[in-house]
Amino acid sequence: MSATAQQIDKAGKGILSRLIKRGDIKGSAGECITVLDGGGSGFDRIVTVGFGATDKLTRTNYLKSLSVAFATAKKTGATTWISALAEVDINHPNEPQSDVGATPTDIESWKLAQQARLMQDSRYKFTGHMEGKNNASQRIQSVKGTLLISHCAPRSAKASAKQGLAISQGCAVARDLGNLAPNICTPAYLATLARQYARKHTQLKVSVLGEKQIDKLGMGAFMAVSRGSRQEGKLIIMEYQGAAKSSKPTVILGKGITFDTGGISIKPSATMDEMKFDMCGAASVFGSMAACVALKPRKNIIFAVAAAENMPDGNAARPGDVVKTLSGKTVEILNTDAEGRLVLCDALTYLKRYKPKAVVDIATLTGACVVALGGVATGLMSNNRKLSSQLLAAGNISGDKAWELPLWDEYRPQLDSNFADLANIGGRTAGAITAGVFLKQFADEFDWAHLDIAGTAWRGGAAKGATGRPVPLLVEYLLSN
Repeated sequence: MSATAQQIDKAGKGILSRLIKRGDIKGSAGECITVLDGGGSGFDRIVTVGFGATDKLTRTNYLKSLSVAFATAKKTGATTWISALAEVDINHPNEPQSDVGATPTDIESWKLAQQARLMQDSRYKFTGHMEGKNNASQRIQSVKGTLLISHCAPRSAKASAKQGLAISQGCAVARDLGNLAPNICTPAYLATLARQYARKHTQLKVSVLGEKQIDKLGMGAFMAVSRGSRQEGKLIIMEYQGAAKSSKPTVILGKGITFDTGGISIKPSATMDEMKFDMCGAASVFGSMAACVALKPRKNIIFAVAAAENMPDGNAARPGDVVKTLSGKTVEILNTDAEGRLVLCDALTYLKRYKPKAVVDIATLTGACVVALGGVATGLMSNNRKLSSQLLAAGNISGDKAWELPLWDEYRPQLDSNFADLANIGGRTAGAITAGVFLKQFADEFDWAHLDIAGTAWRGGAAKGATGRPVPLLVEYLLSN
């Protein structure tokens, strides 16, 4: 038992000891037992949490047990929580402590931040389309959470908790946007939302390019996607200034296909409703921006969204069309369902004017990435080793993991075209990688990374809904580097 558990056991006249002796509490990883009577300890309910053998506990398993613990606490209906889970030691011999800092204080701060984040995450419920009685029944009561600390100074603890809460709020923003119906969450809706944020936060400056400007600039790949919809495409630029104007910005760019039918290369109808989640890259940009304006990092960041619908209108692009990108390169469109890379490639070229220190794009880009990595890890590709290492470390710290895939030159011939500089797809093999190789052709003037979140941004089936990933990874990266 932890120190706090021992104190509760003593105050409750051995209530926990009896349950352990009887075998009701085993302490196995992820085990949560709710004790409904505190036995005179002063608590109405006690939720015990198992972490398994402490010498084998990793950060990943610590986070899993936290999630189960807060989900269990939520089910009790309690509105006041006290958590002593920072007392648990993470002692796995192979755990890369360098990711979170070498000192116990750093690790304690990390545990507090994760508790604050996951405690808040456990309360999330989307009620955006529920009115009247239904909406009232779905509302979540506010919870007062207290985090006990042991080896962390109060000031550091407060900052850690603030960071965790801000990331959770950013995740909620991303989840809400992803979960909104596509007839509501249109490119125009996202542009309006960006302007609303700018009115509330003086550090934000927003500019929005409509289709006339996009077309005039020569963004032919973007227009090939957007022109098939009655919803006007938008390129949304949100500039956050937390440092001197001379400081080069980091750019976070999100794919915002607010609904993806596949265009002329139309998708099967069975799960097409889930294609409202094809803007989850854009949603994660808004979520990361919301967290950053709350935390106010001292750096310049550009949050950009390439927003459009992909529809099979009479004016939509056809397989076989050749379009000219803003970079001057031409692209043969072999499949109109490979549309995300078309809006992103023009956005990448446009963003060169900001002379970025680094650019990270986020997109629900390929089903191939889902096949490769499932729903566990986000696919990562980059043209810069330092940048990819920073993103991988941010994923490990936040528990929002990524896995790097290669962008070797040997994959480039798969994008060869007889009629253009390159094709927009590379065939059945290595589909996630060739999508990254395509984007790499437009990122040759800056350090760049691509996050394929097709497997991690949302869940289907009975648990259908946006996850908020990779907001934790992105915010950790922005704060740490």
